[in-house]
Amino acid sequence: MFKKFGLLISGLIFCLCSGCAVNPITGEEQLMLIPEEQDIAIGRKYAPEVEKEMGGRIDNQRLQNYIDYVGQRIARVSHKPDLEYHFVALEDKSINACALPGGYVFVTKGMLKKLETEAQLAAILAHETAHVVARHASAAMSREIGIGILLSAATSEKIPEGVLVAADLTRQILGLKYSRENEREADLAGLSYMVRARYDPYGMVETMQMLQSQNQQEAGSVDFFSTHPAPQNRMAYLMQRIRTRYYGLGGLKIGKEDYREAVLEQLNNENKPLLNSR
Repeated sequence: MFKKFGLLISGLIFCLCSGCAVNPITGEEQLMLIPEEQDIAIGRKYAPEVEKEMGGRIDNQRLQNYIDYVGQRIARVSHKPDLEYHFVALEDKSINACALPGGYVFVTKGMLKKLETEAQLAAILAHETAHVVARHASAAMSREIGIGILLSAATSEKIPEGVLVAADLTRQILGLKYSRENEREADLAGLSYMVRARYDPYGMVETMQMLQSQNQQEAGSVDFFSTHPAPQNRMAYLMQRIRTRYYGLGGLKIGKEDYREAVLEQLNNENKPLLNSR
């Protein structure tokens, strides 16, 4: 009883100390119950749990370096370039990507196998980076999980008794859903980040087309759509934004060969049997 009361008091104190925050993407105030300085602590605490839940990191340093390179290129032109970002590829076979507060962005092996160009990878990472910048994950966590539980678990060496175990909390975090407004914001901000980083913005539209096609083939079972809305309407406003702001821009990178060499060939080599030496 005292532990539950302590968690409640802790949550109330954080609520009173935080309140509203300015969304750097929109410039508007938004209700935010988790102080911004706690984002990094939450991300650092749960990032290893997310990696464990999704099969661990892909054991290929060249591939990981490439994912991080593309992600950092996006992060440098975001609204929060000074945040320490971490871009990691995970073994999970589902077609998915997600982000934690504080700059932790993950993409699955299943997603990487379906992409074809560096611009498409940049689209995925830019979208998730925008969620981090706008603190969408922090808002969703405080709303759906509870501030006291989340912060107490994130700032303790051991999750207190009576609170969900780390794996259960991690599954809840991975299942967080953003509003359509949040997704639109992340799509359009991500599109802007892509162009600033000199990537072809059509890579985001192509990614949406791939996801829609894949979802139809798999009878609506693509994991990405368990936490993201379907792409039909999203493609429409993305195309409109490209036509009105980015049409005719030259010198933007697509990077099909780079992606093939750094990702697809690396993943394909995993499945090749080793030749016996004689």
